[in-house]
Amino acid sequence: MGAFLRRRLLAVIPLVLLVTSLVFSLVLLLPGDPAVALVGLENVTEEKLAAIRERMGLNRPLYVQYGLWLARAARGDLGTSLRTGQPVIEALRDRLPVTLGLAVAATAFGLLLGFPLAVVAASKRGGFMGSCASGIAAFGVAVPNFWLGSMLVLALALHLRWLPATGYASPLEAPWDGLRHAILPTLTLGASAVAEITRQLRSALQDTLNTDYVRTARAKGLAERGVIWKHALRNALIPMITVSGLTISRLVGATVVVESIFALPGLGRLNLEAVLTRDFPMLQGAVLVMVLIVIAVNLVSDVVYGWVDPRIRLS
Repeated sequence: MGAFLRRRLLAVIPLVLLVTSLVFSLVLLLPGDPAVALVGLENVTEEKLAAIRERMGLNRPLYVQYGLWLARAARGDLGTSLRTGQPVIEALRDRLPVTLGLAVAATAFGLLLGFPLAVVAASKRGGFMGSCASGIAAFGVAVPNFWLGSMLVLALALHLRWLPATGYASPLEAPWDGLRHAILPTLTLGASAVAEITRQLRSALQDTLNTDYVRTARAKGLAERGVIWKHALRNALIPMITVSGLTISRLVGATVVVESIFALPGLGRLNLEAVLTRDFPMLQGAVLVMVLIVIAVNLVSDVVYGWVDPRIRLS
């Protein structure tokens, strides 16, 4: 297990270097001059812009800028926001719990609902209940987040007035308000997780139900419920480790849309605000943190998969 863990950690290093170089290159893709974005176009002289470029290192070669930026990032210094003057690391620290909490809640919602739906879809295949479960999964795949979120706000917040439409409340400071504010974003973000987990687990369970040892269990006279829950489901759950990791990674990226719909102060909304205001340091920091979260989640899922299935470690 130790050798497998070392191989996985070593494989992450070039990936992190590639990701950091791409994140740094975001500056080249965004329109406008960072020096102009900092001071504006009014009452600005070329000498002042040159001084700002010199202070920010913008007049140096790109590889030098990248090396300096990477060295500062490794020390936790991601620069200062051009818009607010706040250190980027402080803004990320304030926003990160919102995004992580939303992604974890949506994944938990996907597991809680997708798990029984997959069992019903696989065990009642071709029947009414199985078709309904498969239909719910197909709906979750087809419907976009922004449409589902808008419909939930319209129905549950504006029409029925059961839940707040937008805003955020910390669950640590105000648990009840935090729960009420989290329901609609969790449902919106978790719909795709329900669909993905249902589809993947249903396919794995259907394959397992056709294996010889499951037929043997049935031939011994075991009830179908016992065959599914005690024999088939245990093996079908192994691929779900990878699926859960990929689902969390996908949900972290989808928070850009969901946090904007519900006005949540998370990393996704921070990314959008940084793009709209051309706040280059903030954009680099927010994207870097989100990508590192995805890499960490995938690394953990790989390690857990190798721990559960020895064939992965020995391959």
